[in-house]
Amino acid sequence: MAQAVQTRGPVSGTAATPKRRRRFFLTDLYATSVGKKYVMAITGIAMIGFVIVHMIGNLKMYLGQGDFDHYAEFLRELLVPIFPRTVVLWLLRMGLIVALLLHLHAAYGLTVMNRRARSVKYQSPRDYQVANFASRTMRWTGIIVFLFLIFHLADFTWGFANDVGVSSGDGEFTRGEAYANVVRSFERVPVAVLYIVANIALGIHLFHGTWSLFQSMGWNNPRFKQWRRHIAVLVATVIVVGNVSFPVAVLAGIVGE
Repeated sequence: MAQAVQTRGPVSGTAATPKRRRRFFLTDLYATSVGKKYVMAITGIAMIGFVIVHMIGNLKMYLGQGDFDHYAEFLRELLVPIFPRTVVLWLLRMGLIVALLLHLHAAYGLTVMNRRARSVKYQSPRDYQVANFASRTMRWTGIIVFLFLIFHLADFTWGFANDVGVSSGDGEFTRGEAYANVVRSFERVPVAVLYIVANIALGIHLFHGTWSLFQSMGWNNPRFKQWRRHIAVLVATVIVVGNVSFPVAVLAGIVGE
């Protein structure tokens, strides 16, 4: 009697392999060096735009106390009555904070990835020859600007670094008196020097940042290389000259109460 032979079909190896859950494509992109460079470039553009607009608005200080205080109040009243007073201003501030944190995180991530790769540098010697000094000091100028930003907020937003009247009787920080607060702050020589040094560091950082964002975004056609340099120099120069002029004008007595 013939014995029946039981045959088994082919075994697939896929059944034993767990199915990986796909991540959101932006998360996958950000995990790469290209994604981090995109984030640095986009957040950099947003912050450069803010710094330029902020500097232009502060030029109203040269028109006198009334115009400058009116401008400060205008910022608090943005889109009122659609939104309550100062809400839009705080939304803009929070957006900038998010952009700054993303910028810092992407920069740190790129640094770690470059150290692991070692043979792959974030700066290409050919593309960044014009910005050697700025690129070498990028980390330190970034740290200086970040620490300065904290002091700047303590000086003009929170006010506890601007209460000179407590000990000297010269007046103290008062919300709504933006012009007086600026003058009072810059009349202190160490504070004025701090602002000047920090803005020079900001200019160096912006020069290399503006130059490199073209590379990061893929806007690096050789025909536009010279324009990239001109744009980087223009952005850095305008911001440094504009911002440094404020403490200098107060110390020189051009602007005062």
